[in-house]
Amino acid sequence: MKNLFDPIRFRNGIFAPNRIALAALTNSQSHADGSLSEDELHWLNLRTEGGFGIMTTCAAHVSTLGQGWPGALGVNADHQISGLTRLSNDTHQRGGLLLAQIFHGGLRADKTVCGGRPISSSDGGPDGARAASEQDLHDVIEDFARAAERAYAAKMDGIEIHGAHGYLFTQFLSTTENRRTDQWGGSFENRARLLRRVVQAVRSRVPDSFVVGVRISPEDGGNARGIDLDESLQLARWLTDDGIDFLHLSLWDSFKMTAKRPAEHALDLFRRIVPADLPLFAAGQIWDRNDAQKVLDLGADVVALGRSGILNPDWPKKIVDASWEPKRLPVTPKYLSEVGLAPVFINRLRIRPGFLDESI
Repeated sequence: MKNLFDPIRFRNGIFAPNRIALAALTNSQSHADGSLSEDELHWLNLRTEGGFGIMTTCAAHVSTLGQGWPGALGVNADHQISGLTRLSNDTHQRGGLLLAQIFHGGLRADKTVCGGRPISSSDGGPDGARAASEQDLHDVIEDFARAAERAYAAKMDGIEIHGAHGYLFTQFLSTTENRRTDQWGGSFENRARLLRRVVQAVRSRVPDSFVVGVRISPEDGGNARGIDLDESLQLARWLTDDGIDFLHLSLWDSFKMTAKRPAEHALDLFRRIVPADLPLFAAGQIWDRNDAQKVLDLGADVVALGRSGILNPDWPKKIVDASWEPKRLPVTPKYLSEVGLAPVFINRLRIRPGFLDESI
């Protein structure tokens, strides 16, 4: 049986101290220029101190055109390296391993901050995104490679390329949103080309000791539309060939069977088709120690906590006591402030149904 507190080995041989990760969480706590703020540093440091072995930054944009919201952390400019280096040093001093989640919003970029008309696989979206040109896609590949180089320069341990949740890569992978007829559309080989080219470019620009992973949505869910389970399984095979060190499945509910194959679980399906030395991360509705152990038993190697990590900064240390019950929703703004969230982060959570109860 896998133990949450055992070290986890990435495919490139790098170890993390345990199998508990803080998932990437959008928080808008950074400065307007994408540089790390004291608020964001404090929020992350509290969770490393609380025992999370793998820390993942919020989704950090690789270009201004791909920026998803105001106050987002960036890895798109060299001036951001100093703040990221400070985060790396703090994380390592507290015993954690640090990943930057890097992404491009595509048609989900925020037009108030992205500085232009968003790009996507095809024309469309709420803000009238345009179909990316060949030059745009060349730039995207280079932007991701340079972002990875910045993360490495900042002494981070690796990156997680965000290929889930309806952002740019999902828009290309989609059977419904990608209506292109060139080498970037049509067959699944073509629709997967952009993500694969990015992984290959990143892998060629950083040392083997630098962890490179990808997060995907295995099938339709939320903003990830037109994603087919069998195509995602093929994608996992290709990404393994391209040199990834882990694969993160964003499941929303880690205990549900797949929609396409109701008798089968995604973790079991992916575990059977990727190499045994490729760790699988899983996120979705993991609240307590029993939940986490069940997810490991289903086939995951690492559990990634989102909401439970927000509410319980010392979750990994507290679950040593089998009788401990984590804080659950709803919570007050005062409580969130006490566990390290700045007002701007708390305001973001107000749009989440059932998250805040301001009457208690």
